[in-house]
Amino acid sequence: MTTAQAPVTTAGDRLGELREIKELARLGADPKATERQHAKGKLTAYERIDLLLDPGSFTEVEQLRRHRATGFGLEAKRPHTDGVVTGWGTVEGRTVFVYAHDFRIFGGALGEAHAQKIQKIMDMAIAAGAPLVSLNDGAGARIQEGVSALAGYGGIFQRNTRASGVIPQISVMLGPCAGGAAYSPALTDFVFAVRGISQMFITGPDVVRSVTGEQVTQDGLGGADVHGGVSGVAHFVHDDEESCLADVRLLLSMLPSNNRELPPAAPNGDPADRRVDRLLDLVPADGNRSYDIRDVITEIVDDDEVLEVHAQWGANLVCALARLDGQVIGVVASQPSSLAGVLDIKASEKGARFVQFCDAFNIPLLTLVDVPGFLPGVDQEHEGIIRRGAKLLYAYCNATVPRVSVILRKAYGGAYIVMDSRSIGADLSYAWPTNEIAVMGAEAAADVVFRREIAAAQDPAATREQKIKEYRRELVHPYYAAERGLVDDVIHPGDTRSVLIRAFAMLRRKDVDLPQRKHGNPPQ
Repeated sequence: MTTAQAPVTTAGDRLGELREIKELARLGADPKATERQHAKGKLTAYERIDLLLDPGSFTEVEQLRRHRATGFGLEAKRPHTDGVVTGWGTVEGRTVFVYAHDFRIFGGALGEAHAQKIQKIMDMAIAAGAPLVSLNDGAGARIQEGVSALAGYGGIFQRNTRASGVIPQISVMLGPCAGGAAYSPALTDFVFAVRGISQMFITGPDVVRSVTGEQVTQDGLGGADVHGGVSGVAHFVHDDEESCLADVRLLLSMLPSNNRELPPAAPNGDPADRRVDRLLDLVPADGNRSYDIRDVITEIVDDDEVLEVHAQWGANLVCALARLDGQVIGVVASQPSSLAGVLDIKASEKGARFVQFCDAFNIPLLTLVDVPGFLPGVDQEHEGIIRRGAKLLYAYCNATVPRVSVILRKAYGGAYIVMDSRSIGADLSYAWPTNEIAVMGAEAAADVVFRREIAAAQDPAATREQKIKEYRRELVHPYYAAERGLVDDVIHPGDTRSVLIRAFAMLRRKDVDLPQRKHGNPPQ
């Protein structure tokens, strides 16, 4: 009598099985799910990672992870990856960690195993001192797993906060992200969004409709343009995923890997001594005439290499990353073509966050000043311009990176002080011969100082004009601040680039010790 023998499993069988499992995890168990993703104009998680990272550099971790939840049919549906792809690779040869929600699996919803994968990759990024990029395309917490899913978000939020100011954190919104899925991106340094596919909201349109009766679409409630131009949640808005991920790569190329490093320098073919006489044509001497400060920035920096942050929000202040003589700098600049360049609530909050980021990651700050003051108005006062304007003041006063300011034309009142004046710690302050540094404009000042004389004059208009000239001659001439040591030099506009390069080169080794404290308490 013979005994039937079990088939022998060979090493080749096991390797074949492994290849099948991994291929299935990458392609997805349901081909129609991939088709549905593409039909929405969206890439898959792996396709996005391939665009983000250098070719062939991605190393995945926990690809074979599966959830262990039961109930509501979950025990019969246990796909590998559990709906999130995690790992690391390189961008221009530098290590970057990444996680990407896979909307094909549970709609990218977060469960316990899913959250643990994200938390692990976040811990690895913090330990390695390398940037973390999240590619978000998830429907929030996995309802079938209940509070376990919610607790997973708590662990992610805690790590976002711990990593803040330690490693760059970048969120790319590539699908609907509601509830907890929207809070993690809000805790990160930069948020990218894509028109037509990105949505962020705490409560969706259905909840809004049932509670308030308001009728709104997903895009109308939390689309890319809403968060790019109205709420300010999104820093960058793009038309497609490809251009979005290309700009994520560009941003990463300008950031240090962590807060202990300097931003990476780049080879530069733009001469340090290049004159920028075109600035004389770009900036009108008449302080009442408008111009686009972005033209000034691109003229000064290397080869027009500028990455503007929050371009659609708080447009009266421009914030951008750029290179000057191959070195990364952060630029904060008044924008006369929007609200005449005044500071308001949005501009103040925008500038404060950008200054804080640059200071956290050792990025020197250049401030270009042409500011007539703070925006007056009942709405501004009632909505907290004092408190929120103080955020920008606090950020500058607290910043220890090299800080250089250039006053192009107007610099009036408290706005002059706030825009990185010497009195709040700018290392160097330069001014063009067109500068007007004063408590207020000569016209408004004359109306206050000489009010009675003008009213009593036989020809009030002529007397007013005379007093305006008198005030300007005494207090608003371009050398007044320099004579009192509040401006280090009045420079020819054509020399601006070379002057700034020398200034930042001198300040490169600047070292400042702050008072010992747990943390400050900035105005909120």
